Amino acid sequence: MLEGNGQTGGRRMAGVGQPPKLLDQLRESLRVRRYSLRTEDAYVDWARRFILFHGKRHPGEMGAPEVEAFLTHLAVDRHVAPSTQNQAKAALLFMYRHLLGGDLPWLAEVVQAKRAPRLPVVLTPGEVRVLLDQMEGVMALVARLLYGTGMRLMEVLRLRVKDLEFERRELVVRDGKGGKDRVTMLPDRLIEPLRAHLEKARALHERDLAEGFGEVFLPDALAEKFKAAPRAWGWQWVFPSGLRSVDPRSGVTRRHHLQPESVQKAVRLAARAGELVKPVTPHVLRHSFATHLLTAGYDIRTVQELLGHKDVATTMIYTHVLNRGGRGVASPLDGL
Repeated sequence: MLEGNGQTGGRRMAGVGQPPKLLDQLRESLRVRRYSLRTEDAYVDWARRFILFHGKRHPGEMGAPEVEAFLTHLAVDRHVAPSTQNQAKAALLFMYRHLLGGDLPWLAEVVQAKRAPRLPVVLTPGEVRVLLDQMEGVMALVARLLYGTGMRLMEVLRLRVKDLEFERRELVVRDGKGGKDRVTMLPDRLIEPLRAHLEKARALHERDLAEGFGEVFLPDALAEKFKAAPRAWGWQWVFPSGLRSVDPRSGVTRRHHLQPESVQKAVRLAARAGELVKPVTPHVLRHSFATHLLTAGYDIRTVQELLGHKDVATTMIYTHVLNRGGRGVASPLDGL
């Protein structure tokens, strides 16, 4: 049998004397290399779908033709986006490279899907105001942070109390995309709302402690080095979940941070309520942050640093708005 446990983050242990199943081995290999739980779940799911697509054949019996056939199926039959196809490719190549024979010669021959350049969806300041006015409570605070700081959604949700620098008006983004840390601004208008929110979060944490819980997940074995850290207030999530849950890796009952799907739904409903015609997601607020800063005259290198882009070419995509359509050329129709 090749299939592992389908539950998120779960792993079915092999019986005594039995070797672990392939998908369990894959999950273990991802954990050893410190891949995130989201990536772990995605890679295991792609491997499972690849195996099912080929009639439950063992991947060790297959190679480049079968990988190509599966990726072609995703593009031609399923019409997935290039980014989705490339994620599936990355998952399969990880499996073959780390579990099934190392650097096989054909790995480099698997074609990468080409992503066509797309201009980002950007809201006008008025549209941002309409969107934010439709939101309330914690979701409104998260949305305001997304627009006011340019952070990615997961960066906001993974904020810890110690990363808020109220005196310096800064936020420290830990382990952002590419594993890098950076600093971005803390808008003055969010200082008091954040302080009020933290009072409620602290009361929730103290209640957890009183009930025998209160631990938070810590990366890189910090919990082993600093025994008191998991219960310390500074390490707690700024946006804790309303419910405690069992950590799928350790089995420990903890309070996780808010789920990204909850924020995505809240933003989608707010856009609908505000009758915005553009497709609005939390990431659109990051696009709008960058574009509005450039429109206001801020240097592109400054914007690049705030966004955490490795290459300024990535930030350059936002300069399209500075051309004001048609690269600033006046239409002859307007001269009639």
